[in-house]
Amino acid sequence: MSLLNPLAIELNDILKKNNENLFNMLSSFGQRIYFPKGILSQSAEAKAQAKKINATIGIATEQGVPMHLQSINKYISDIHPKDSYDYAPAAGKPELRAEWRKKLLKDNPSLQGKSLSNPIVTNGLTHALSIVCDLFVDHGDILVLPDKVWDNYPLMFSVRYGAELSMFPMYNNNGFNTKGYKEALLNVRKKSKKILTILNFPNNPTGYTVTKAEAKEIADAINEVADTGCDVIAICDDAYFGLFYEDDILEESIAGYLAGIHPRVLTIKADAATKEEYVWGFRVGFISFCLGDRNGEEQIFSAIERKVMGCIRSTISNCSNLSQTLVLEALKSESLEEERAKKAQILKARALKVKEVLSDPKYNDVWDYYPFNSGYFMCLRLKTVNSEKLRTHLLSKYGVGVIALDERDIRVAFSSVEEDDIEELFNTIYAGIKDLCT
Repeated sequence: MSLLNPLAIELNDILKKNNENLFNMLSSFGQRIYFPKGILSQSAEAKAQAKKINATIGIATEQGVPMHLQSINKYISDIHPKDSYDYAPAAGKPELRAEWRKKLLKDNPSLQGKSLSNPIVTNGLTHALSIVCDLFVDHGDILVLPDKVWDNYPLMFSVRYGAELSMFPMYNNNGFNTKGYKEALLNVRKKSKKILTILNFPNNPTGYTVTKAEAKEIADAINEVADTGCDVIAICDDAYFGLFYEDDILEESIAGYLAGIHPRVLTIKADAATKEEYVWGFRVGFISFCLGDRNGEEQIFSAIERKVMGCIRSTISNCSNLSQTLVLEALKSESLEEERAKKAQILKARALKVKEVLSDPKYNDVWDYYPFNSGYFMCLRLKTVNSEKLRTHLLSKYGVGVIALDERDIRVAFSSVEEDDIEELFNTIYAGIKDLCT
C-alpha cells in the first residue's frame, strides 16, 4: 500500500471503513486510481473563486468567452460558447447529471428509495462499461453472461482485461433461462469469491427483455450466491431502454430489482442518451452505482466518483461539452416525451410486422427465430445453411445486409428497415437460403 498515491489511499480508506465488501471488489487498478488535485481540480476551484483573473485552464478566451471560429459557430450559434467550446467537468455537467438522475427515478420506480448514486457522464455506454472494467476486473476474474451477447463484451472484458467468460444458454422454453443462469453463478462460485455478470435487456442481438417473473428469479439467484459469501458485481446494460413492444415484459431496468438486495451485491447501471434520445453519434452515456445498503452512502459515492473521474481523466480527460448541452436541452424540453413516443411507436410497428411476416409457415423449413419483444434486433436460427455463407451471398447477389453471429445465427436489425420493406427483406433471405440449397 505504501506505493499508492496518498489520494488513492484516502479513497480506499473511505471505502474500507464504510463498505469493505465494495473495497474488496475493486481491481488492483481500481485500488490505485484517484482523481488528482491537479489542473482540473485547481481550475474548478479557480472557476468558482477567481473573480478577477483566472489563469488556470488551458483554453484561449476573448472577453471572458472561449475563442471560436465563425466557420464552426454559425452551425451552433444559438448555444453560448461556454456550453459548447469550453471543457466540461470530468464527471459531466452537473445539471445534466441531475436531470438524468430524475429521469432514472421516474422511468424505474423500483429504484426509488434505493441507494442510487448521481450518474456520471461517460463517452457513450461503451465507455461506461470500460470504466467498470477499469475499476473491477483483474486478469482471471470471471464474467457470467448468456451465449447471445454483444460482441464488444468479450472484446472488452476478456481481450482487453483478461476476464474469463462463463456462458450459459440464454433461452429455455421460449424465455430467459433463469435456471441455467443460477447454475452458472453457482458453478463460478466454486472457483471464485467474486463474480461479475452482465444483464442486457433489451438484449443485443436477440431483442429479448425478461418478464417481471424472470427478473425476480434472476435477482433471487444473485441473492442466493451472495448469501454464500461471494461478492457479485451486477452490470445492467440498458442501452436500448424504453423500447418495449409487449405488455408482459419488464418495462424498467432490472437494476431496480437488484439494488439493495444484499450487502455483497454492487449493482452498476450503464445507460445512455445514445438510443433513448436517438443521438447515437453524440456519445453521451452514464454510469450509476447502487449499493447493497445505505450505510455511509454519501462518503462511498463520493469516493467511487473520484475514482471514476480518475479513470476518465487518465483516458479521455472529459466528455463533449456540446453533446452534453444538447442532451440537457432535450431533457428540459416539454415536447421530448411526445417525440420519443412517436419514434418508439415506429419501431414497435416494425417489430410487430416482423412477427407477422415470420408467422408464414413457408419459412418453417429454413429457420426458427429466437423470442424477441423489444429493442432493435431479432435473430434467426438457420436450419440448412451456414450464416456467413448466407450473409455474403445476400450481399453479392441481392444487395441485402445482415449480421452473421456464428455458424447458424443471423441478426436482423429491423430498427433500420422501413416497415414496408420488412416482408421483402425476409423473402430475400429466404430466397438466398434456397439458392444455397440447390
